[in-house]
Amino acid sequence: MSLTGISANRLELLQIAEAVAREKSIDKEIVIEAIEEAIQKGARSRYGAEHDIRVNIDPKTGETVIKRVVTVVSDDAAWDEEAGEEAPPGIMRLSEARRDDPKAQIGQVYEEILPPFEFGRVQTQMARQVVTGKVREAERERQHEEFKDRVGEIISGSVKRVEYGNVVVDLGRGEGIMRRDQSIPRENFNIGDRIRCYIYDVRRETKGPQILLSRAHGGFMAKLFAQEVPEVYDGVIEIRAVARDPGSRAKMAVVSNDSSIDPVGACV
Repeated sequence: MSLTGISANRLELLQIAEAVAREKSIDKEIVIEAIEEAIQKGARSRYGAEHDIRVNIDPKTGETVIKRVVTVVSDDAAWDEEAGEEAPPGIMRLSEARRDDPKAQIGQVYEEILPPFEFGRVQTQMARQVVTGKVREAERERQHEEFKDRVGEIISGSVKRVEYGNVVVDLGRGEGIMRRDQSIPRENFNIGDRIRCYIYDVRRETKGPQILLSRAHGGFMAKLFAQEVPEVYDGVIEIRAVARDPGSRAKMAVVSNDSSIDPVGACV
């Protein structure tokens, strides 16, 4: 992502935001917010961390406004300086504010538009890290929201890599993992193989959503029967229980809601 000069091409920022949003399947507004935060950090690095710097990018024109905000507080507003606590950024005590503005009141806000500036090497690197982190966080949230309601479904994907018996599967808009104990014994996969798995859990973790897959789960066989046996798919036959020795044998308890249909015969 290029953020070398925010004073340059306004449309370039929008093009970057749209490209990243399209690539990661997230909202463009999230990318724009990330760029705003990156520019804000760069501005605070340039003007000083004690300033309250705010950045706004117009999502239609790409126009970027950087402003310094100062808020007036009472003279007895306190923070623990002895404990090393610093004053919040962008505040001014009432007595100090009235030196320049005799009519200043507590809670009054002053804004000053700052000129555009060129990012230095360190600021560019910092901005890139901020945007990358925000985009990755949004991508993880999008994946969790997309897959959390798909628990109990069969999904197709391709084998991305195999690590110590665990199979990582590319699901297109996400990545799932089939752990060794959830695979069928003696079933080996190579990178690029197409594979069908059962989503048995989706967990939100610090490193991103964990989409847990299985080919040994009882629900996998039940769903396969629902796809292959019309009476199960239509709900005429219900699967009440499944017991499996994956790769060896399996049993299902089925019941028919139509007395004219033999549930065992239909499934066999």
